[in-house]
Amino acid sequence: MDAGDPPVAAAQRRVDVIRAAAVNCYLVAAGDGFVLIDTGKPENRGEIADRIAAAGCPPAVLKLIVLTHGDYDHAGNAVFLRAKHGARIAMHRNDAPRVEQGDWSLGMKPRPDKFPLLYRTVARFIKPGPFDTFTPDLCVEDGQELATFGLAATVLHLPGHTRGSIGVLTSTGELFCGDLMDSMMGRPSLEFFIDDMPAAQASLARLRDLQISTVYPGHGKPFRLEEVR
Repeated sequence: MDAGDPPVAAAQRRVDVIRAAAVNCYLVAAGDGFVLIDTGKPENRGEIADRIAAAGCPPAVLKLIVLTHGDYDHAGNAVFLRAKHGARIAMHRNDAPRVEQGDWSLGMKPRPDKFPLLYRTVARFIKPGPFDTFTPDLCVEDGQELATFGLAATVLHLPGHTRGSIGVLTSTGELFCGDLMDSMMGRPSLEFFIDDMPAAQASLARLRDLQISTVYPGHGKPFRLEEVR
């Protein structure tokens, strides 16, 4: 784990944070292999591949690639890593058309509910680069267990950032939330880009009723759920 991240008890599974260009990928130990949550931008492909290997995950040991949603910066290396490791790609069906067509506006509102002026201005100068479109190997649903892949964890459908956003909640309370929340501005909050605010607030309210020890966001450092206001 990165320095400064909340400690993971020895009894819990190992989580390797792979952070490149302000985007987090998470390599989670799963039985005798690993599950990768999100894949980063294609521009950082070499760095991410090297970090995965350095964490002790050679080809054929990666059991599953889970995409929390279909954004370019989270799904950008899915095809490459599937070919390299032979792992299947899993995501929610509501975001599948976005990676199949490479259209990031697909299914999104013309004017998102939350998109602060600062980020709106920056976004004008950040355009997605080339992207390998693909069809997911597995469409996961809310409540689906990942035990088949050696990971004691449950998929949670957490719409708000996108219609097909999901989180992964392990049996020991680690939540990988994608872009529902982040800590980029210091204090954890709902992510700066929220397409559907009522859906995001409902997703957050649902999480507050669950046993969650640490939240691992798509952007920023891990935090405790009770820090989110």
